[in-house]
Amino acid sequence: MRTSRKKRLLAAGTAWAVAAAGAVAISFGLAGSASAGEFLVNGGLESGALAPWSCSGATGSVVTGHAHSGSYALAGAASATDTAQCTQTVAVAPNTTYTLSAYVNGAYVYLGVNGGSSTWTPGTGGAYQKLSVSFTTTATQTSATVFTHGWYGQGTYYADDISLDGPGAPSSSPSVPSSPSPSASASASASASASASASASASASASPSGSATSPPPAGSHALVGYLHASFANGAGYLKMSDVPDSWDIIDLAFGEPDSITSGNIHFNRCPVAQCPGVESDADFKAAIAAKQAKGKKVLLSIGGQNGEVQLTTTAARDAFVSSVSSIIDKWGLDGLDIDFEGHSLSLNTGDNDFKNPTTPVITNLISAVKTLKAKYGAKFQLTMAPETFFVQLGYQYYGSGPWGGQDPRAGAFLPVIYALRDDLTLLHVQDYNSGSIMGLDGQYHNMGGADFHIAMTDMLLAGFPVAGNTANMFPPLKPSQIAIGMPANTYAGNGYVAPAVVNQALDCLTKGTGCGSYTPRAGKQPNLRGLMTWSINWDNYNGNEFSKNFHNYFG
Repeated sequence: MRTSRKKRLLAAGTAWAVAAAGAVAISFGLAGSASAGEFLVNGGLESGALAPWSCSGATGSVVTGHAHSGSYALAGAASATDTAQCTQTVAVAPNTTYTLSAYVNGAYVYLGVNGGSSTWTPGTGGAYQKLSVSFTTTATQTSATVFTHGWYGQGTYYADDISLDGPGAPSSSPSVPSSPSPSASASASASASASASASASASASASPSGSATSPPPAGSHALVGYLHASFANGAGYLKMSDVPDSWDIIDLAFGEPDSITSGNIHFNRCPVAQCPGVESDADFKAAIAAKQAKGKKVLLSIGGQNGEVQLTTTAARDAFVSSVSSIIDKWGLDGLDIDFEGHSLSLNTGDNDFKNPTTPVITNLISAVKTLKAKYGAKFQLTMAPETFFVQLGYQYYGSGPWGGQDPRAGAFLPVIYALRDDLTLLHVQDYNSGSIMGLDGQYHNMGGADFHIAMTDMLLAGFPVAGNTANMFPPLKPSQIAIGMPANTYAGNGYVAPAVVNQALDCLTKGTGCGSYTPRAGKQPNLRGLMTWSINWDNYNGNEFSKNFHNYFG
């Protein structure tokens, strides 16, 4: 955050693309029970018609010239706003194992059963590839809906010879509509798959709500900014007492470690030699209390560009808890902001499940923050300011990947956010100093326009499959937990946008208007919490343009 930096993303992108191109389809083990019945109707599309398949919108059709066998195949025209999901509902028996298989052709093609297992391929190279997945019905289940779909912005995929095998044979014809059901199709296309959305919903509510930080009132908005409290730069020093009351959350930049792996954090105020106008410790502390008396929150931000922190051991974890507690207590602060950058967080090879991380720097940070939360209780404010590299990039790449060779930092903040989601006050990703990032529309988005902020924020509001795997969904956060991080001016960081562009992004995300080419998957979210900027000092230097625009917009 401290200065403008060029990111690693573009340099690493080629290597990731090569790794992804060599991917093979994930395939689940097949059931061992004898298959004696075919449960799908028109699985080979040889009727020349789509029914009884039901496809979202008008995305599905039966075509010739693309068949795996016979004369016809299913074509799904995936677009920037629709995965072209096609479904068929069939009668099944309770407590029975079935095997679903299909031959598919295209990029990012999925096969699965709603509420159950699924599989996918990142690409077939223009040839057909077989996907298979097995599932077992519940004790009371008498129907199942199977699906196949592509992915946002990946173009048309083809599916043929789709089969659902199981013991015995259907006792009656499957109950399916004679023509596609618009309501069923819309429901099916609302997410990558029903199983994925169900998983995300279950994950989001897995922890007891009683442990959550006190939520803001519905409709409230917050302006977050970083105060250069420990150093000086071209923006100039700003006393705490001179920070305008327009700022709701003030992050003190920065707490830094004595050494990278010590875990021992110090917070040194800017020395007089650098900041001739710096106030005394007593005045600084009194100004913090005065802000808090007005309902403002003052947090210690740890990290930044130069404050690399790696909690590689439990000793470092414990030192982190002890030293951070001392700083919070000394200055009477409201909580902690985690601004880990650089090489602070990365994933060990083989650590591929963001819901169950094993890498020490990840698990020790989660443990340390939970300890701090338990010590200070519901009043403890927890915010995070990761870069897009560590969050949204996880949609495409996670850690070193299943075959190795990727940057192990890709998506490395996801397990931290996930584990602490019920304690999280605000996540404000830095939508600046970033390379191109793929959004949920399958398109790459670049800094400098409303489109980037809309696409990056929508990923947090809608959730997304980590590394493209719809069976491993990062669940959406509450709108009240999300603020958009932007630079206050062109000196503060790459990716500055003018107030009119800020407002365009807010209009799209909160009102559903002026969205341009990107349609948010999460719909309009009027309770989006607000904006964050680097920094209060740079905004002051720029005539308070950023903060004035925030309050002009939200009132």
